[in-house]
Amino acid sequence: MHRIGYLLQDGFQVMALATQSVFEYANLVAGETFYVVENFSVKGGDIRSSLGLNVTTRQATLRSPADTWIVTGVSDPVQAPASAAEMAFLNKISTRARRIAAICTGAFVLAESGLLDGRRATTHWYFSREMQTMFPKIQVEDDRIYLIDGPIWTSAGMTAGLDLALAMVEKDLGAEAARSVAHKLVMYQRRSGGQSQHSEILDLAPKSDRIQNALNYARKNLSHALSVEELAESVSLSPRQFSRVFAAETGQSPAKAIEGLRLEAARLMIEQSRHPLEVIARETGFRDRRHMREVFMRGFGVPPQAIRRDVRDERAPR
Repeated sequence: MHRIGYLLQDGFQVMALATQSVFEYANLVAGETFYVVENFSVKGGDIRSSLGLNVTTRQATLRSPADTWIVTGVSDPVQAPASAAEMAFLNKISTRARRIAAICTGAFVLAESGLLDGRRATTHWYFSREMQTMFPKIQVEDDRIYLIDGPIWTSAGMTAGLDLALAMVEKDLGAEAARSVAHKLVMYQRRSGGQSQHSEILDLAPKSDRIQNALNYARKNLSHALSVEELAESVSLSPRQFSRVFAAETGQSPAKAIEGLRLEAARLMIEQSRHPLEVIARETGFRDRRHMREVFMRGFGVPPQAIRRDVRDERAPR
């Protein structure tokens, strides 16, 4: 039996509690009560979420039975810092717990407690710069879904907590159990920790259906050369008109946007498959492996091999 304690604070984001469903369904898949989940706070009693929902909690003490502690986040961690009692509690139990995790801006609580000093961590992209500025001893990686550094786990915002919880299930019960839980929760897949928090198409945010359709066409045909003429023809525009409208709506040239889509698709294939890099380069429309490496260095600052190595290390038994 593995006990999980959620440490809630006033104004916590209620989305964090959705991750408890992962452990609930893991018990169903395991056919036994492997996980026992409880809600705690430093004072105990009712804790009010940012939505106004009250959750009854037990008081967190050194005798609280938890192997894993998960710290929830608040809407603005800069304006609502951790209390002295929360920091003291986390420091005391850090040497006793199997692992300590933070969902979204809960990472700020760990940071204020000093538990992230000298470690890699992530948080919601909106607050990543503040975290790096406020806590320079932390190596903040703002483009990760979640990160594992020793016994400390941190995740990006909102739904990334589900990925972190599924990763815990995979560590505890195996990959097949995690896949089964994801299937029962109607999750498309468990995203790897190294996956980007951002979507290239979402970042482009075109205003018209025509440009959105052109991007959808491009994403489905990345293995093609995808000239401006081909994209324009797919949405019944002249190449000149297409280029002008595309730049006006996205702020990028078609060529730059397509490179971003190729980069995103290649990174996903590296994280989710074992295909050789040469195959990935060909399938995502790069000229060759060398060209893909150049674009990765320009876009991510690391070569494709480094991302594959990170995924391999993440999945290795601990």
